[in-house]
Amino acid sequence: MAQGIDYISLQDIKKILFDGEKLQFNDDVFRRIKDSYDFLENFSKERIIYGINTGFGPMAQYRVSDEERIQLQYNIIRSHSTGAGDPLPDLYVKAAMIARVGTFVQGESGVHPELVELLTSFINNNIIPFIPEHGSVGASGDLVQLAHMALTLIGEGEVFYEGKTQPASAVLSKLGLKPFGIHVREGLSVTNGTSFMTGIGLVNLIYSQQLLKWAVYASVMVNEIASSYDDFMNEKLNKVRRQDGQQKIAKMMRDISASSSCMRKREDYLYDNAHSTTSVFTHKVQPYYSLRCVPQILGPVLEVVENAERVLVNEVNSATDNPIVDVENKTVYHGGNFHGDYVSFEMDKLKIALTKMTMLMERQMNYLFHDRINGILPPFVNMGVLGLNYGLQASQFTATSTTAECQTLSNPMYVHSIPNNNDNQDVVSMGTNSALLAKRVVNNSYQVMAIHFMAIVQAVDCLKIQDKLSKETKTIYDEIRAFFPVFKDDTTKYQDIAHVEEYLKTKRF
Repeated sequence: MAQGIDYISLQDIKKILFDGEKLQFNDDVFRRIKDSYDFLENFSKERIIYGINTGFGPMAQYRVSDEERIQLQYNIIRSHSTGAGDPLPDLYVKAAMIARVGTFVQGESGVHPELVELLTSFINNNIIPFIPEHGSVGASGDLVQLAHMALTLIGEGEVFYEGKTQPASAVLSKLGLKPFGIHVREGLSVTNGTSFMTGIGLVNLIYSQQLLKWAVYASVMVNEIASSYDDFMNEKLNKVRRQDGQQKIAKMMRDISASSSCMRKREDYLYDNAHSTTSVFTHKVQPYYSLRCVPQILGPVLEVVENAERVLVNEVNSATDNPIVDVENKTVYHGGNFHGDYVSFEMDKLKIALTKMTMLMERQMNYLFHDRINGILPPFVNMGVLGLNYGLQASQFTATSTTAECQTLSNPMYVHSIPNNNDNQDVVSMGTNSALLAKRVVNNSYQVMAIHFMAIVQAVDCLKIQDKLSKETKTIYDEIRAFFPVFKDDTTKYQDIAHVEEYLKTKRF
């Protein structure tokens, strides 16, 4: 970013994560960080403040001597580096680091500006701390995962850099960066907050926004294939429902399909008095729900995604540690801004919404594969010899089983609080678990969506309607067919699924 910022937007995050842009803050940000640090350094000398001259958690009742205050901060980092499981992928860790910086730049944490500078250097140089997936209950924030991040900032632990795992100390030395030294309370500040559940949530959100766009495109294309009557997306029809998401989805569908020659106008076929003596209609008067009710099904999904963006961007630009340093009123507040319920609840809602969307895609796919239902396509869009060849028959197994897994994963984590920490943490958010489960649902949804688009483009070729598609859907068809050509003979499809999935994730609309 050419200019420093003082507020991190979702667009900023996308540019840093996917376009290689650098994170840079303006002078006012560092001024308020320095003011917060200077105030806390003086204020804490003659007062009892949690985590500065007391122990942590249920150990807060024990006083820590002035001589041991710095050691206390190192102790929380080292003692809480207890994660287990696979390391989080780079993208999610980088997003979490952005979220952690977002807390510090509020100037409410009392950390030294050098900490923000070093963490920003990690982000801009793609130094990715080794962070195990498991360990957070999401109440005092993501203590375990953030401790692993803090470990690398003090020159310990491991990082991923230039494609391999390396000691953090070696990478810092190579780049001429100095490990961070504790000043007042940085050990607690780094480890205390919602940054990892927020970082995972941000990547989930970005991918979910992309998935929802694909769901709308897929829904238009399936209705083009079915030559559906188009009044299900009519503005008046959807407006009388008074639900914003439904109206937005309907408009998106109208815009995408505007130039299509595939869909029918009801007034041209059923309102022209030409069927006054017809007793059986060969073309369905109303399509199946999976085709006709798209605005009503995807509308709530859109609203969940929109609310998730609001909550997560707010969380990035919030002070989520404890205590909070109030320079203006010259005091320190003890509370629970680290509690992850906001993120946990949004991740549960997001995964439920995506699962419903994926179920819709699977049902549309089944419509394309089921010749006795659609009445216009060969079974499994099989363009080969029926009985000898199998089209996408087995690909449906993958899509169906993956959709079923999403359904099970959609059970909420938000309500699964387990007291721990000597019951100091007697009600917790499980926010990181919720975000990780949502991450799995997001990835599953892309796999189902990939198979669905393979079916869609194959169906287009079966019917030879390429030139009747709308301008927008024809572009999608052409782009997929450029690397996934029409097929008749049986070939392995696992690589095709992966290629389409990558296309769906990376295409810029």
